[in-house]
Amino acid sequence: MTNIGIIREGRLPADRRTPLSPAQCKALKNIFLDINIFVQPSPHRCFTDEEYAAEGFTLQEDMSHCDILLGIKEVPVNLLIPHKIYLFFSHTIKKQSHNRPLLQAILRKNITLVDYETLTDNKGERLIAFGHYAGLVGAYNALWACGKRFGWYDLKRAYLCFDKAEVFSELAKIKLPPIKMAVTGGGRVANGAMELLDKAGIKKVSAENLLQKTDFQEPVYAQLRSSDYHQAKDGKIADATDFYKNPQDYESTFARFAQRIDLLVACAYWNPQAPKLFTINQMQQPDFNIKIIADITCDIDGSIPSTQRASTILEPLYDINPSTQSIESQFSRENNVTVMAIDNLPTELPRDASTDFGKLLIEKILPYLLGKDEESIIARATIAEAGKLTKQFAYLQDFVTAEDVAPQVLERS
Repeated sequence: MTNIGIIREGRLPADRRTPLSPAQCKALKNIFLDINIFVQPSPHRCFTDEEYAAEGFTLQEDMSHCDILLGIKEVPVNLLIPHKIYLFFSHTIKKQSHNRPLLQAILRKNITLVDYETLTDNKGERLIAFGHYAGLVGAYNALWACGKRFGWYDLKRAYLCFDKAEVFSELAKIKLPPIKMAVTGGGRVANGAMELLDKAGIKKVSAENLLQKTDFQEPVYAQLRSSDYHQAKDGKIADATDFYKNPQDYESTFARFAQRIDLLVACAYWNPQAPKLFTINQMQQPDFNIKIIADITCDIDGSIPSTQRASTILEPLYDINPSTQSIESQFSRENNVTVMAIDNLPTELPRDASTDFGKLLIEKILPYLLGKDEESIIARATIAEAGKLTKQFAYLQDFVTAEDVAPQVLERS
């Protein structure tokens, strides 16, 4: 029998999401008869301890008997159990300095780490993520901020809603003038944002229409792909494939959109070698029209210069003074840009987000983890195995090397 543990989220502030709902635990047990599932009690998890117990699962503080431990966010170093298989978002593959001790401890404790972020198919496409709900909640927060900043309406915060259905019911309160919005990107995050805007009754128009038409009679948004706001430095027509391969060869033309739109929902993945969407100098120009930016990417000093720090669910907004580039209180000056840059947006709708995530986990990941990994899905996503870095993550060796840690590279056939 394989013992699987659903661990309590130990990182503070506590994340309310879970990898598997009570109903999904039951479904998984029916699919794989040779597993047991144990749940570590949690006062914060979106599904209560009682809901898991009602489905027949044992609530147990001690997870040391489990073979596989499933979480969501980074596990605090002091809570890591040696010699186990862990699945969670480690946020280490970009050499994030704040998680260096975590990866060091994983190696030191002979832990096998499978990172959700690195679970991909043979084409390199991610198999599991929370991106859709990040986009959905981020766009909702953008509309909520509009209502607050301009006094047009008052929406209930997403995290105070029971589920997505209640969030959607709030959209009936929205009364917007004919403002213009842009959503960047074309992946899960952008699709989630556009689902929300569509539910809000905001009309989608083309990027060209957004730029050229001046007499909109209703609020509109346009989806902007990379080719809409980049051009090759050598004058060639922007090519999406080439842009993703050689982002350093392109420059941003986003300023023409910044002169037209009132609200930006930033969902596009950003490569540090790519240009920023706009510059600080462009923000300071009289024709920079954006008043609210929902930066769902939340890359500090990334594609959006106004994102100087992450915001939080309880304090979601801050203002940037374009002239001084200093952070000020929300809505403190008419010419300020209001920023929403929450870095854990799906936590605002944890039940829906967890259920969608669990569905993908059962369908696309766990069959390979609990059975034969014939497509190397688990192998490709394993950062460390039995205390050693795997070959594909050998580039992390200098990141974790210290006097007490001398990581080895595990070869794969």
